[in-house]
Amino acid sequence: MKILITGANGQVGQALVNKLQGKAELLAVTREQLDITNEAKVKAQVQAFLPDVIINAAAYTAVDKAEQEQELAHHINAVGPEFLAKAAESINAALLHISTDYVFAGDMQGSYSEQDLTNPQGVYGATKLAGERAVAECCSKHIILRTAWVFHENGANFVKTMLRLGKERDSLGVVADQFGGPTYASDIADALIQIAQCITSGQPTNYGIYHFSGLPHVSWFEFATAIFDSAVKYQLLSKKPQLNPITTADFPTPAKRPVNSKLNCEKIQREFGITPSNWQLALERIEDY
Repeated sequence: MKILITGANGQVGQALVNKLQGKAELLAVTREQLDITNEAKVKAQVQAFLPDVIINAAAYTAVDKAEQEQELAHHINAVGPEFLAKAAESINAALLHISTDYVFAGDMQGSYSEQDLTNPQGVYGATKLAGERAVAECCSKHIILRTAWVFHENGANFVKTMLRLGKERDSLGVVADQFGGPTYASDIADALIQIAQCITSGQPTNYGIYHFSGLPHVSWFEFATAIFDSAVKYQLLSKKPQLNPITTADFPTPAKRPVNSKLNCEKIQREFGITPSNWQLALERIEDY
């Protein structure tokens, strides 16, 4: 199995590299090593390596900054995936592309399925949706994996922010009216690898969009509570800070956040036997953060 990974220094990218090292013929590139917004370089790299599968873990993920850096976000989240998709199609490779819950408005009840209407509320979500459409149009063998609330030992994320603030403050306000499924990046990597193995082994593959995130669904406040419980249990903190539930309106941000980021993961379980991320189990590794 020959795999090209873009965005190798991101949370999912690093997890993929760690898991695939020595188990696949691997070419893992950072933005500095391969700028996916440069079509000629993308085409040359893909033609030279001839991967069976390309996993695009590269993305512009600064949700608030995207409101000002619209062109940069669009190039990385939409134009780059289009170039990767065209390059993959040219050599009959599969493209596995990571997307986001932000493609939805986040205002409906229940959990979002792959068939629900998209309606991004900000630049980040709009550029990610444009990337999805480009991938679907330009590469026949594509998997678009939407996920949410990603965290890992490496990279910037909510868990690390909470741990830092927990050391600095005695009390914290945490948003309690936004809900979703925290997702451990290593579980995303496992899901992508399982799909790649299915494709390269010649098994029939139902290409298209899939949702993969964590269960149980919680609010940011409930997630923070679990993080601090784990931090105290494993002696990263001597005591929990006082947590105060606040509303989205109490914590205004440049970009609108989805109130409901719950993703329905039944399709990926049905098609590939992949179960939702167990974020509570992942927090038992909190001493590695």
